[in-house]
Amino acid sequence: MISTRELLVMLALLVAATVASYIEPFDRLTWWMESLPVFIGLPIIWATRQRFPLTRMVYYLLFLHGLFLLLGAHYTYARVPVGFWLQDWFDFSRNNYDRLGHVAQGFVPALVARELFIRLHIINGRVWRAFLVVCFCLAFSAFYELIEWWVAVFYGDGSIEFLGTQGDVWDAQWDMMLALLGAIAALLLLGRSHDRQIGRLQRGIACAR
Repeated sequence: MISTRELLVMLALLVAATVASYIEPFDRLTWWMESLPVFIGLPIIWATRQRFPLTRMVYYLLFLHGLFLLLGAHYTYARVPVGFWLQDWFDFSRNNYDRLGHVAQGFVPALVARELFIRLHIINGRVWRAFLVVCFCLAFSAFYELIEWWVAVFYGDGSIEFLGTQGDVWDAQWDMMLALLGAIAALLLLGRSHDRQIGRLQRGIACAR
């Protein structure tokens, strides 16, 4: 099980990153919209840390994803320096930081959903569980695209930085496909390690009781 000290360190680092990200962002409205998942997820994760602790792997992935979101919120996804470096190195036609973000949007939620499915005994069959985890991530990605559409309808030109399409008419389709690939990659690359961590966590919880 992850220690309280580890969680406190991650919490402190996320708070510091949030403060740094908030200082003179490129666009204040975009900052709030892009960082909102951190403000929603962090209290939930902290409130459930004792009643329903997650595996160390998932906690660290959520922490890294939070940092990723806050960096994108500060610069806006189309202007993150890392994306420009990758554009120069690989001769991309655009800043692809947002593409990495959508891979993470599938990768990290896949392991969160997988853990919930296993530990709450929602889906016990491996094949069906993997299939439904991927379906969940694709649905989550599609719902996020709907949110972007609603924001665009409501704010008009004020939503351009939040959408970050960079002129790509297929941006929404790219985003969903990359989230799908991220979810599949998470299951293939970390599935066995995740199983081991879930097993250790459940044994630790049983011993604590």
